[in-house]
Amino acid sequence: MSATVRNDRPIKRPRLQTDTKEVPNTIKLSGEEEEEDTMKKPKDEIPGVVYLGRIPHGFYEDEMRAYFSQFGTIDRLRLCRNKATGKSKHYAFIQFSSSEVARIVAETMNNYLLYGHILKCKILAESECDEKMWIGANRKWKVAPLTKLRRLKHERRRPPDVWNKLQKKEDSRRLSKAKRWEAAGISYSLG
Repeated sequence: MSATVRNDRPIKRPRLQTDTKEVPNTIKLSGEEEEEDTMKKPKDEIPGVVYLGRIPHGFYEDEMRAYFSQFGTIDRLRLCRNKATGKSKHYAFIQFSSSEVARIVAETMNNYLLYGHILKCKILAESECDEKMWIGANRKWKVAPLTKLRRLKHERRRPPDVWNKLQKKEDSRRLSKAKRWEAAGISYSLG
């Protein structure tokens, strides 16, 4: 008497197999994986780098790390930003600890709709990767106070010889303007 399921199909039962390589007289069920095999990770695993393009506004480093960590371990993440304004340039590079994870991410996330943007995702070959592309990776972005820096540079004290040179340049500029105005028939006193 055989067990049946709907549509009169027999239930699949695992076949018993013996594994004589490791320990003799050990019985394993086919289809089962050992926990050791899933826990093992090659120590010399090659990291994989993924390019992520067309990133929407609001999807920054923290959000990316939280989202992509579901695939695997992230070694480095860099969202490219404008140096002056700190705004996103809408592309990023993510390095995963495993190239297999990077391949899965590239396949899964390519043409993925996120916040109204279709992401473009591809895996980068080792020849396309450079250490310069990771400058500023894994750091919290802090916008530089450029107006304050420019104001301080403009208001800095200058040595007397530099100041005298600037004063002579300004005097000659004013004198040439006065001559042009006089030639045009405009009478105006600068000082």
